[in-house]
Amino acid sequence: MDWITILLCALIVIATFLFWEFVAWFTHKYIMHGVLWIWHKSHHTVHDHALEKNDWFAVVFSLPSIGLFYYATMVSYNPYLIAVGFGIFCYGLFYLVFHDIIVHQRIKWRPSKRSRYLQRMINAHYMHHSKHTKEDCEAFGFLYAPKKYDVKNLNLKKSRQETQ
Repeated sequence: MDWITILLCALIVIATFLFWEFVAWFTHKYIMHGVLWIWHKSHHTVHDHALEKNDWFAVVFSLPSIGLFYYATMVSYNPYLIAVGFGIFCYGLFYLVFHDIIVHQRIKWRPSKRSRYLQRMINAHYMHHSKHTKEDCEAFGFLYAPKKYDVKNLNLKKSRQETQ
């Protein structure tokens, strides 16, 4: 493989990873909190199960990556499709570490030192889970955490509500 192909593949991996944030946001907002709430509801309720119906989404989201890896290696070799599959895989890995391990503590590990951005992402996710219904939720993404979820902005928001 020449260096141009390698560079293009690297850019495809990064672009796919970033695009998958939009796919996750859209799916989370309109499908998980819509027609497939029957699965996602298990994620918004307190339980003591190791698995929940919501975990089926991990299986569903892995299928495009698996399909691309299979097609691009077994049927017709295509490094660009492998790069797309790898970008989706990387997003899934990020989701697993951030969402299932760091935020929801399915494996008990949390970094002791957190950047402000990581803390904003965690805060945004906790705001999302402050609702136990499919309506009126916010913060459907995982990579993008607006500044309104910064600790100082959340405290400011609380103090404004207390004075009203």
